[in-house]
Amino acid sequence: MPLLLAIAVSALQPASLARAAERPGPPNVLILLADDLGYADLSIQGSREIATPHIDSIGRDGVRFTNGYVASSMCSPSRAALLTGRYPQRFGHEFNPPRVTHPEAGLPLSETTLADRLKARGYATVALGKWHLGSLPGQHPNRRGFDHFYGFLKGKRPYTPSAATGEARAMMRNGERVPETFAYLTDELGREAADQIARHRDEPFLLYVSFSAVHTPLQAKPSVLAGVPRELPEPRRKLVAMTRSLDDAVGAILGALDANGLRDRTLVVFLSDNGAAERNASSNAPLRGQKWELFEGGVRVPFLARWPGVLPRGAVYEPAVSSLDIVPTALAAAGVEAPAPGLLDGVDLVPHVTAHGAAPPHPNLHWRQGPAWAIRSGPWKLVSTDGSDRLLFDLASDHAEQHDVAAQHPERVAQLAARHEAWARTLAEPSWPFQTLRPQDE
Repeated sequence: MPLLLAIAVSALQPASLARAAERPGPPNVLILLADDLGYADLSIQGSREIATPHIDSIGRDGVRFTNGYVASSMCSPSRAALLTGRYPQRFGHEFNPPRVTHPEAGLPLSETTLADRLKARGYATVALGKWHLGSLPGQHPNRRGFDHFYGFLKGKRPYTPSAATGEARAMMRNGERVPETFAYLTDELGREAADQIARHRDEPFLLYVSFSAVHTPLQAKPSVLAGVPRELPEPRRKLVAMTRSLDDAVGAILGALDANGLRDRTLVVFLSDNGAAERNASSNAPLRGQKWELFEGGVRVPFLARWPGVLPRGAVYEPAVSSLDIVPTALAAAGVEAPAPGLLDGVDLVPHVTAHGAAPPHPNLHWRQGPAWAIRSGPWKLVSTDGSDRLLFDLASDHAEQHDVAAQHPERVAQLAARHEAWARTLAEPSWPFQTLRPQDE
């Protein structure tokens, strides 16, 4: 266990567990999901260009997971994993849905979401922002466990609609299209989230806020952009301004928790759906790769969690964790009986973070995207970009994946490849084909 975490846990654990036991009722669960956010583009992650004090506060008051992963480097399967706690490849959700409507393109109806499980426990359940898990009637958020939905069903949207260009956001409240507003989209989602917190302050709630920021199009608020140094390249200036607006929206949401007396009664998780994208001027430095790829830059993301009195304050947790862990962590916090053994691929992170000397949460983490695949086991990561090559990295000394050491460790390569093959035999075939083009609206 890292020294910082050991100190935080040893000083806090007895009091924190006692306070958790005294809490009236189950905690609220607040999930804040950014879109295409770069690993290096928060000040808590080391950025000197982008100040993100509100997002940073989640890590300062809770835990920063330095090896936080998502289950896919694509938007839609990453979201499917987050909301089910299961590898999306297990149920055929391996790729983004194709542009042409496909009858099976979306989260299968056979899968149970976190909203389904918490709603059965008596939670109010709200989803805001980008859905991207299917647009057919049966795939609508209101049919997947969410009492309330305000957002859009598919990929990107303009941040400010324009009558001159014909750009429209096509926002929906539950099943109905709502009139266009000209508020900046990130601000609007922050205000809506704050309003939902106030509405549900007297009952436990799940609030899933799926921002479109900082996905393209690169559209910044003029007032925020004016404060970004002009010496930065123009695409980067807009990205910086968009990220600052994202931080402001997170600040509004966290402020609503405080204003309604819910800070200590809410588990907050912040992460990105995948790594930085090629065209949005974001940065994964020093990680290799980007969105769509299985190198660290595609699947390793900013990952922060806060639960006052339960999770240690200001801790840095180094063992690998996954977005797959959010569902079992939330269910355990809510007192929901765990599903049948083996059904979920994640684990409850609280015992791992708070118990001194606890084993790492995952002996292995896996990825598959068509012929490309990867496996991480301890510090070792084996990557195949096309199904035939084998690149081995020791992330303990080379987290930027610059030095392929497969030739020096053939036995390790064979061992990890065998583990991947055993895992792959448990998966379903993709339910729809991979879209070979990489459209920026996904």
